[in-house]
Amino acid sequence: MYRILEKDYLNSTVARIVVDAPLVARKAKPGQFIILRAKADSKRIPLTVSAQDPEQGTVTVIYQVVGAGTMELDTLSAGDSLHDFVGPLGKPSDLEGLQKACVVGGGVGCAIAYPIAKALHEQGCAVHSVIGFRNKDLVLLEDEFRAVSDQLRIVTDDGSYGEKGLVTNALESLIQAGNAYDRVIAIGPLPMMKFVSLLTKKHGIPTVVSMNSVMVDGTGMCGGCRLTVGGEIKFACVDGPEFDGHLVDFDEAASRARMYEEFETRARDEACRLLNREED
Repeated sequence: MYRILEKDYLNSTVARIVVDAPLVARKAKPGQFIILRAKADSKRIPLTVSAQDPEQGTVTVIYQVVGAGTMELDTLSAGDSLHDFVGPLGKPSDLEGLQKACVVGGGVGCAIAYPIAKALHEQGCAVHSVIGFRNKDLVLLEDEFRAVSDQLRIVTDDGSYGEKGLVTNALESLIQAGNAYDRVIAIGPLPMMKFVSLLTKKHGIPTVVSMNSVMVDGTGMCGGCRLTVGGEIKFACVDGPEFDGHLVDFDEAASRARMYEEFETRARDEACRLLNREED
Protein backbone atom coordinates (compact mmCIF):
# COMPACT_ATOMS: atom_id res chain seq x y z
CA MET A 1 0.00 0.00 0.00
CA TYR A 2 1.21 3.49 -0.85
CA ARG A 3 0.47 6.07 1.82
CA ILE A 4 -0.57 9.61 0.92
CA LEU A 5 1.66 11.89 2.97
CA GLU A 6 0.27 15.24 1.85
CA LYS A 7 -2.74 16.53 -0.07
CA ASP A 8 -3.67 20.05 -1.12
CA TYR A 9 -5.87 21.70 -3.74
CA LEU A 10 -4.40 23.91 -6.46
CA ASN A 11 -7.83 25.14 -7.53
CA SER A 12 -11.45 24.02 -7.16
CA THR A 13 -11.01 20.84 -9.24
CA VAL A 14 -7.28 20.08 -9.19
CA ALA A 15 -5.49 18.39 -6.28
CA ARG A 16 -1.89 17.48 -5.55
CA ILE A 17 -0.85 14.46 -3.51
CA VAL A 18 2.57 13.40 -2.25
CA VAL A 19 2.85 9.61 -2.08
CA ASP A 20 5.31 7.42 -0.20
CA ALA A 21 6.74 5.34 -3.08
CA PRO A 22 10.53 5.00 -2.71
CA LEU A 23 11.11 2.57 -5.58
CA VAL A 24 9.28 4.79 -8.07
CA ALA A 25 10.95 7.91 -6.67
CA ARG A 26 14.41 6.48 -7.36
CA LYS A 27 13.66 5.70 -11.01
CA ALA A 28 11.20 8.36 -12.24
CA LYS A 29 12.29 11.07 -14.67
CA PRO A 30 10.49 14.07 -16.24
CA GLY A 31 7.93 13.00 -18.82
CA GLN A 32 7.21 9.60 -17.29
CA PHE A 33 3.97 8.59 -15.61
CA ILE A 34 2.48 6.16 -13.11
CA ILE A 35 -0.79 4.25 -13.05
CA LEU A 36 -2.63 4.16 -9.74
CA ARG A 37 -5.79 2.72 -8.26
CA ALA A 38 -7.40 4.32 -5.24
CA LYS A 39 -9.00 1.04 -4.06
CA ALA A 40 -8.95 -2.61 -5.08
CA ASP A 41 -11.93 -2.26 -7.44
CA SER A 42 -11.10 1.27 -8.67
CA LYS A 43 -10.46 2.36 -12.23
CA ARG A 44 -6.79 2.60 -13.24
CA ILE A 45 -5.68 6.22 -13.62
CA PRO A 46 -2.53 7.27 -15.53
CA LEU A 47 -0.93 10.38 -14.01
CA THR A 48 2.31 12.09 -14.93
CA VAL A 49 4.97 12.34 -12.24
CA SER A 50 4.98 16.01 -11.26
CA ALA A 51 7.95 15.71 -8.89
CA GLN A 52 10.02 13.04 -7.19
CA ASP A 53 12.34 13.10 -4.19
CA PRO A 54 14.64 10.02 -4.19
CA GLU A 55 16.04 10.88 -0.76
CA GLN A 56 12.63 11.16 0.89
CA GLY A 57 11.20 8.38 -1.26
CA THR A 58 8.21 10.44 -2.37
CA VAL A 59 6.42 11.01 -5.66
CA THR A 60 4.09 13.93 -6.34
CA VAL A 61 1.18 13.66 -8.76
CA ILE A 62 -1.50 16.15 -9.72
CA TYR A 63 -4.99 15.18 -10.83
CA GLN A 64 -8.20 16.87 -11.92
CA VAL A 65 -11.51 15.59 -10.62
CA VAL A 66 -13.35 14.91 -13.90
CA GLY A 67 -14.49 11.28 -13.93
CA ALA A 68 -15.38 8.28 -11.82
CA GLY A 69 -11.77 7.28 -11.12
CA THR A 70 -10.60 10.69 -9.98
CA MET A 71 -13.80 11.23 -7.97
CA GLU A 72 -13.02 8.08 -6.01
CA LEU A 73 -9.35 9.06 -5.69
CA ASP A 74 -10.43 12.41 -4.28
CA THR A 75 -12.19 10.74 -1.36
CA LEU A 76 -8.76 9.79 0.03
CA SER A 77 -6.90 12.14 2.36
CA ALA A 78 -3.41 12.42 3.84
CA GLY A 79 -2.83 9.30 5.92
CA ASP A 80 -4.87 7.06 3.62
CA SER A 81 -3.22 4.59 1.26
CA LEU A 82 -3.56 3.91 -2.46
CA HIS A 83 -4.09 0.31 -3.48
CA ASP A 84 -1.73 0.46 -6.51
CA PHE A 85 0.99 2.87 -7.61
CA VAL A 86 2.88 1.42 -10.58
CA GLY A 87 5.74 3.01 -12.49
CA PRO A 88 7.61 4.79 -13.78
CA LEU A 89 6.07 4.08 -17.19
CA GLY A 90 6.71 5.56 -20.62
CA LYS A 91 9.84 7.13 -21.99
CA PRO A 92 11.51 10.09 -20.22
CA SER A 93 11.59 13.47 -21.94
CA ASP A 94 14.59 13.88 -24.26
CA LEU A 95 15.94 17.27 -23.21
CA GLU A 96 19.65 16.80 -23.88
CA GLY A 97 21.47 19.63 -25.64
CA LEU A 98 18.63 22.17 -25.63
CA GLN A 99 19.85 25.74 -25.18
CA LYS A 100 16.56 27.64 -25.51
CA ALA A 101 13.09 26.16 -25.30
CA CYS A 102 9.50 27.25 -24.88
CA VAL A 103 7.25 25.14 -22.68
CA VAL A 104 3.53 25.57 -23.38
CA GLY A 105 0.98 24.23 -20.90
CA GLY A 106 -2.79 24.28 -21.08
CA GLY A 107 -5.01 23.76 -18.04
CA VAL A 108 -4.13 20.72 -15.97
CA GLY A 109 -1.53 19.90 -18.64
CA CYS A 110 0.63 22.41 -16.76
CA ALA A 111 1.16 19.69 -14.15
CA ILE A 112 2.98 17.71 -16.85
CA ALA A 113 4.72 20.71 -18.36
CA TYR A 114 6.17 22.00 -15.07
CA PRO A 115 8.66 19.18 -14.32
CA ILE A 116 9.96 19.50 -17.89
CA ALA A 117 10.44 23.26 -17.50
CA LYS A 118 12.17 22.63 -14.17
CA ALA A 119 14.51 20.02 -15.65
CA LEU A 120 15.42 22.34 -18.53
CA HIS A 121 16.12 25.19 -16.11
CA GLU A 122 18.33 22.98 -13.94
CA GLN A 123 20.45 21.93 -16.93
CA GLY A 124 21.08 25.58 -17.86
CA CYS A 125 18.61 25.94 -20.73
CA ALA A 126 16.90 29.30 -21.26
CA VAL A 127 13.24 28.57 -20.56
CA HIS A 128 10.26 30.56 -21.76
CA SER A 129 6.93 29.30 -20.45
CA VAL A 130 3.42 29.99 -21.71
CA ILE A 131 0.56 28.68 -19.55
CA GLY A 132 -3.10 29.07 -20.39
CA PHE A 133 -6.39 28.61 -18.55
CA ARG A 134 -10.07 29.31 -19.12
CA ASN A 135 -10.21 31.86 -16.28
CA LYS A 136 -8.42 33.18 -13.20
CA ASP A 137 -9.95 30.61 -10.84
CA LEU A 138 -8.31 27.74 -12.75
CA VAL A 139 -4.74 29.10 -12.72
CA LEU A 140 -2.28 26.68 -11.13
CA LEU A 141 1.48 26.35 -10.51
CA GLU A 142 2.15 30.01 -11.32
CA ASP A 143 4.82 30.41 -8.64
CA GLU A 144 6.47 27.14 -9.63
CA PHE A 145 6.68 28.12 -13.30
CA ARG A 146 7.92 31.60 -12.44
CA ALA A 147 10.80 30.11 -10.41
CA VAL A 148 12.12 28.08 -13.38
CA SER A 149 11.30 30.38 -16.30
CA ASP A 150 13.39 33.19 -17.77
CA GLN A 151 10.13 34.53 -19.16
CA LEU A 152 6.59 33.56 -18.17
CA ARG A 153 3.42 34.43 -20.07
CA ILE A 154 0.03 33.65 -18.50
CA VAL A 155 -3.09 33.80 -20.67
CA THR A 156 -6.77 33.26 -19.93
CA ASP A 157 -9.63 32.82 -22.38
CA ASP A 158 -11.73 35.52 -20.74
CA GLY A 159 -8.91 37.92 -19.79
CA SER A 160 -9.65 37.62 -16.05
CA TYR A 161 -5.93 37.06 -15.35
CA GLY A 162 -2.75 37.70 -17.30
CA GLU A 163 -3.28 38.31 -21.00
CA LYS A 164 -6.56 37.67 -22.77
CA GLY A 165 -6.25 35.11 -25.52
CA LEU A 166 -4.91 31.67 -26.31
CA VAL A 167 -1.49 30.15 -25.71
CA THR A 168 -0.90 30.27 -29.48
CA ASN A 169 -1.27 34.07 -29.40
CA ALA A 170 1.42 34.41 -26.74
CA LEU A 171 3.68 31.86 -28.42
CA GLU A 172 3.43 33.59 -31.79
CA SER A 173 4.30 36.94 -30.23
CA LEU A 174 7.41 35.40 -28.65
CA ILE A 175 8.46 33.92 -31.99
CA GLN A 176 7.85 37.19 -33.81
CA ALA A 177 9.93 38.97 -31.17
CA GLY A 178 12.93 37.05 -32.51
CA ASN A 179 13.18 34.17 -30.05
CA ALA A 180 14.86 31.27 -31.81
CA TYR A 181 13.76 28.16 -29.92
CA ASP A 182 15.54 24.83 -30.26
CA ARG A 183 12.24 23.20 -29.37
CA VAL A 184 8.70 23.94 -28.29
CA ILE A 185 7.15 21.48 -25.83
CA ALA A 186 3.34 21.64 -25.72
CA ILE A 187 1.18 19.78 -23.21
CA GLY A 188 -2.55 20.18 -22.73
CA PRO A 189 -5.88 19.51 -24.46
CA LEU A 190 -5.68 17.96 -27.93
CA PRO A 191 -6.96 21.07 -29.77
CA MET A 192 -4.35 23.23 -28.03
CA MET A 193 -1.49 20.89 -28.93
CA LYS A 194 -2.77 20.63 -32.50
CA PHE A 195 -2.80 24.38 -33.08
CA VAL A 196 0.53 24.92 -31.33
CA SER A 197 2.01 22.30 -33.66
CA LEU A 198 0.47 23.95 -36.73
CA LEU A 199 1.96 27.29 -35.65
CA THR A 200 5.44 25.95 -35.01
CA LYS A 201 5.42 23.95 -38.23
CA LYS A 202 4.83 27.20 -40.10
CA HIS A 203 7.92 28.66 -38.40
CA GLY A 204 10.02 25.50 -38.71
CA ILE A 205 10.44 24.96 -34.96
CA PRO A 206 10.77 21.33 -33.73
CA THR A 207 7.85 20.54 -31.44
CA VAL A 208 7.08 17.78 -28.96
CA VAL A 209 3.62 17.03 -27.55
CA SER A 210 2.56 14.71 -24.73
CA MET A 211 -0.28 12.41 -25.75
CA ASN A 212 -2.34 11.57 -22.69
CA SER A 213 -4.58 9.01 -24.35
CA VAL A 214 -6.85 6.52 -22.60
CA MET A 215 -4.60 3.94 -20.93
CA VAL A 216 -5.49 0.79 -19.03
CA ASP A 217 -2.46 -1.40 -18.48
CA GLY A 218 0.47 0.85 -19.46
CA THR A 219 2.14 -1.93 -21.47
CA GLY A 220 0.59 -1.48 -24.93
CA MET A 221 -1.48 -4.67 -24.58
CA CYS A 222 -4.93 -3.05 -24.35
CA GLY A 223 -4.51 -0.76 -27.37
CA GLY A 224 -6.55 2.02 -25.81
CA CYS A 225 -3.80 4.60 -26.29
CA ARG A 226 -3.19 3.77 -29.97
CA LEU A 227 -2.50 6.73 -32.23
CA THR A 228 -0.96 7.47 -35.62
CA VAL A 229 2.35 9.32 -35.84
CA GLY A 230 3.92 9.94 -39.22
CA GLY A 231 1.62 7.34 -40.76
CA GLU A 232 2.71 4.63 -38.28
CA ILE A 233 0.74 3.11 -35.41
CA LYS A 234 2.16 3.99 -32.00
CA PHE A 235 1.11 3.39 -28.41
CA ALA A 236 1.36 6.37 -26.07
CA CYS A 237 2.12 4.25 -23.00
CA VAL A 238 5.23 2.52 -24.38
CA ASP A 239 6.32 4.55 -27.43
CA GLY A 240 5.59 7.89 -25.74
CA PRO A 241 3.92 9.67 -24.19
CA GLU A 242 5.90 12.34 -26.09
CA PHE A 243 5.86 12.52 -29.88
CA ASP A 244 6.77 14.87 -32.72
CA GLY A 245 3.82 17.26 -32.82
CA HIS A 246 4.24 17.81 -36.56
CA LEU A 247 3.63 14.11 -37.22
CA VAL A 248 0.73 13.30 -34.85
CA ASP A 249 -2.70 12.74 -36.40
CA PHE A 250 -4.62 14.92 -33.93
CA ASP A 251 -7.97 14.51 -35.69
CA GLU A 252 -7.79 10.73 -35.34
CA ALA A 253 -6.71 11.07 -31.69
CA ALA A 254 -9.66 13.37 -30.96
CA SER A 255 -12.06 10.95 -32.68
CA ARG A 256 -10.77 8.05 -30.58
CA ALA A 257 -11.07 10.10 -27.39
CA ARG A 258 -14.76 10.76 -28.14
CA MET A 259 -15.40 7.01 -28.31
CA TYR A 260 -15.18 6.81 -24.52
CA GLU A 261 -17.32 9.83 -23.62
CA GLU A 262 -20.60 7.94 -23.17
CA PHE A 263 -18.95 5.24 -21.07
CA GLU A 264 -17.20 7.82 -18.89
CA THR A 265 -20.45 9.73 -18.36
CA ARG A 266 -22.22 6.58 -17.15
CA ALA A 267 -19.27 5.68 -14.89
CA ARG A 268 -19.18 9.20 -13.43
CA ASP A 269 -22.93 9.18 -12.72
CA GLU A 270 -22.65 5.79 -11.03
CA ALA A 271 -19.71 6.99 -8.93
CA CYS A 272 -21.74 10.02 -7.83
CA ARG A 273 -24.58 7.76 -6.70
CA LEU A 274 -22.24 5.47 -4.78
CA LEU A 275 -20.39 8.33 -3.09
CA ASN A 276 -23.65 10.04 -2.13
CA ARG A 277 -24.94 6.74 -0.72
CA GLU A 278 -21.78 6.36 1.39
CA GLU A 279 -22.15 9.91 2.73
CA ASP A 280 -25.77 9.24 3.68
